[in-house]
Amino acid sequence: MAFLKADTPLDVVKHLVLIAVAGLLLVLGFFYVYLPMSTHHGETITVPKVTGMNVADLENYLEERNLAYFVDDSSYSPSIRPFTVLVQDPAPGEKVKEGRKIYLQVSMKNPPVIKMPKLTDGSSKNAMLILKSYDLVVGQIQLVPDLAQNAVLKQLVNGKEIAPGAPIAKGTKVDLVVGDGQGNQTFAVPNLINMPEDEAITLLVGQGLQKGEVFEQTAEAGQTPGTVVRQRPVAGPDATIRMGQLVDIWVAR
Repeated sequence: MAFLKADTPLDVVKHLVLIAVAGLLLVLGFFYVYLPMSTHHGETITVPKVTGMNVADLENYLEERNLAYFVDDSSYSPSIRPFTVLVQDPAPGEKVKEGRKIYLQVSMKNPPVIKMPKLTDGSSKNAMLILKSYDLVVGQIQLVPDLAQNAVLKQLVNGKEIAPGAPIAKGTKVDLVVGDGQGNQTFAVPNLINMPEDEAITLLVGQGLQKGEVFEQTAEAGQTPGTVVRQRPVAGPDATIRMGQLVDIWVAR
């Protein structure tokens, strides 16, 4: 009966070395032969500039360069042609592999619809800031008699009032009706001639009028220094003034 010869320690070492060498060759072959062949390692394409182009022209343009695209965002601007590429990622000039997708942001054909903000009861300046933040356009500003100076009384679209929360497209022009701070009430122009300056100003404020310019004028014969010798508008039987208006005075010195 024959007996198998047992491996010597040297044979075991040889076998282990052969296994290790075979494993190393497999690893090196995977990383340096198989992966480069399957992923085109080292082969790159320079990303072209596509911003400003129309999406309809991109398919053939990028296909010729072994690239693809995907529209993942959009925005609206009335001054930009619809479907124009606004932003691209990766940026022009970057190196990418074949088949890489270029992610795009394009301009929309129709403006998005939002809710109309509330502009009334605030100042016209604040209303303009709000309109800008909502991508709405400031239209005409119509001043009307009202004691609330620079306050927005109405918000209009195409001549009709629009309520806060109503649907409105971005880019829409919104007109504002604003108070002029004077109101509708009219009354006779007060006569300030020969009144001391401080009393004349107190009278103006008490009647809802505003002090305008105060001019100095050399006192003439019969005029008391410190008194009003002239005013604008002039007082008279038929002279009227509206609340909030300015009154200029000339004071003798």
